[in-house]
Amino acid sequence: MKNLKLIIGRANPQLGLDISRHLGVEPCKTTLKNFNDGEIRFKIEENIRGTDVFIVQPTFPPAENILELLIMIDAVRRASSKRITAVIPYYGYARQDRKDEPRVSISSKLVANIITSAGADRILTMDLHAPQIQGFFDIPTDQLVSTLLFKRYIEHEILSDLDEEERKNVVIVSPDIGGVKRAEGIAKRLDLKIAIVYKRRKKDTNQPEALKVVGDISGKVAILLDDIIDTAGTMQEACKLLKREGARKVYICATHPLLSGPALERLDNTPIDRLTVTDTIPLPEEKRRDYIKIIPTGSFFAMAIHNLHFEKSVAILLDEKASLELWEKPN
Repeated sequence: MKNLKLIIGRANPQLGLDISRHLGVEPCKTTLKNFNDGEIRFKIEENIRGTDVFIVQPTFPPAENILELLIMIDAVRRASSKRITAVIPYYGYARQDRKDEPRVSISSKLVANIITSAGADRILTMDLHAPQIQGFFDIPTDQLVSTLLFKRYIEHEILSDLDEEERKNVVIVSPDIGGVKRAEGIAKRLDLKIAIVYKRRKKDTNQPEALKVVGDISGKVAILLDDIIDTAGTMQEACKLLKREGARKVYICATHPLLSGPALERLDNTPIDRLTVTDTIPLPEEKRRDYIKIIPTGSFFAMAIHNLHFEKSVAILLDEKASLELWEKPN
């Protein structure tokens, strides 16, 4: 892949190197550092004229990760590359995707505009908070979904550990109404039933308040499925509710582990059997726990990049057979 160049930002270098390993492509030589005043300096140390460039940089907080992505895109554009694809494993600001109150910003659209204006020709991401965010970009946007990765994980790492009676009583649970489609996607592939946690937010604190479970959960093994775990307030309330309703075991599968603020303290004091996340956002050592398992996504992104580079369909990665090539055991 002579004309494919891979540039790795500082937000998630380990994932970038894993993608590089699966592609069999050495990362592009670059200089990326901060001046004494904090300004970012980025320089490409090799010729990339006429090449197909993929920049790996998730945009989780701090906002400097977004700025670093923009600076890298600008430098690549000015170096006369043929095409620039921003590989954004986690797309930050995705939750502010509509004007749900007066005088607020739709920052998800704003960030999309900025990335496009910087010079990106294409976006590759995973599990957007809302699928319609793809429409915020005026350039082609491919969204990978973690459904197949979690399906394989549930089959090989959860169901296989259950006894025969427990395997007959597994339910996929959506922690809110918005996640029903995601839960149904895995439930159909595994031939399992689903349940939904109905919740609302307290007016004074904006904290989630789990109210009831729609569906039979008594005596069941519950697998909660979500795209993001931020402060873990939703998951804590949902897990407690499921236990009160008689759930035998509770597992959580979530794509993006932000785990900010009181998240770990809440999870440490929540009745869960296991939390499984992907490596779209790196987990530093201080956030690691014995009950947290990490599914690598490097092979998934590598296959997508390979197909984009050779003008093949990315939709094939949603196929059941493709998942066999994507499976890597969690850390």
